[in-house]
Amino acid sequence: MPHGQYVFSQLMEHMPSTTFHRCVVRYNGEHKVKHFSCLDQFRCLAFAQLTWRESLRDIEACLNAQASKLYRLGFRAPHIARNTMSNANAVRDWRIYADFAQHLIGMARELYAGDTLPDLEGLDTVYALDSSTIDLCLSVFPWAPFRSTKAAIKLHTLLDLRGSIPSFIYISDGKMHDVKVLDLLQPEPAAFYVMDRGYLDFERLARLDDAGSFFVTRAKSNTQVRRRYSRYVDRSTGLVCDQTVVLTGYYTRKGFDSPLRRVKFNDPETGKTLVFLSNNFALPAMTIAKLYKYRWRVELFFKWIKQHLRIKAFFGESENAVKTQIWSAVCVYVLVAIVKKRLAIKASLYEMLQILSLTLFEKTQLLSLFVDIPSENPDPFANNQLNLFD
Repeated sequence: MPHGQYVFSQLMEHMPSTTFHRCVVRYNGEHKVKHFSCLDQFRCLAFAQLTWRESLRDIEACLNAQASKLYRLGFRAPHIARNTMSNANAVRDWRIYADFAQHLIGMARELYAGDTLPDLEGLDTVYALDSSTIDLCLSVFPWAPFRSTKAAIKLHTLLDLRGSIPSFIYISDGKMHDVKVLDLLQPEPAAFYVMDRGYLDFERLARLDDAGSFFVTRAKSNTQVRRRYSRYVDRSTGLVCDQTVVLTGYYTRKGFDSPLRRVKFNDPETGKTLVFLSNNFALPAMTIAKLYKYRWRVELFFKWIKQHLRIKAFFGESENAVKTQIWSAVCVYVLVAIVKKRLAIKASLYEMLQILSLTLFEKTQLLSLFVDIPSENPDPFANNQLNLFD
């Protein structure tokens, strides 16, 4: 590593620049661009995400205050102007950053492929599917209708629970129902998909079953089933029953005519009784219940990125600008996860972002920021004070 390199530059070195350039060429992102390249645009957005900037004016002021360092930070534009950034966010195709994010996701998934989930060592691939709504102002964002007086967008995410890496992301307006995202997924054979009741559509779940995938979801109170067989369960663990059932409703049976597994569980933490449905009959009943518990990781993922990345206040009003900002936030999240794994950093992603937000302009080794460095003077009594009793 070159001596005296800024932390921001070291972080950006982990992004595959050749792949980024290919994404730019694919969508003609630098047509008639003279100074402010797509890479400069991405670095500005990454800087904003890492340091929690509030607006384009905020980004402009902070970066131009460090104008003598911009070249060493990787910027090739001599000056950062908010009007230039605003125009780039509005005009340059957001798919540049969406495709780049997908490539980073692929890199991260390879790095985290060896990780296992506690108590679920035998399972290779487990996904949690959910969506989160980001509220917007209807008068400012008329392209994202949601209610009669408000706008919103939905962030549909399929989270790989090994490393909490989003393997699939789809951005829609607020009106799109969650279950429709199942039509966009490419099911993986032998993979587990954990979902809440909002995705209980038996015709769509049958497609997962036909592809050789497994699902775990919660049953609705009005789901009509008939028991075929009951297996023994240890009620001291919280399990109530483990049954093989078939659907009896006219439309539900028409959509899914194969047997299902029904597991009933009393959660000792909340006192609630939960009923799970799955098409997997090989796993222990308690593992089915634990799988659904891991679904909360996708909820924590949404909470985490809303708290620590800039996806609730936007730098532009157009659909292209909003999607560009969201995909750049995903890129930053996954890039930090890649750095964490490559450098074997034990600190959490939250701790890493907290430290990076204060040290981007420092000239120190990236890894040393997250390692406890021992004191240079290990002897607490060694000092320049003269000894009275020589």
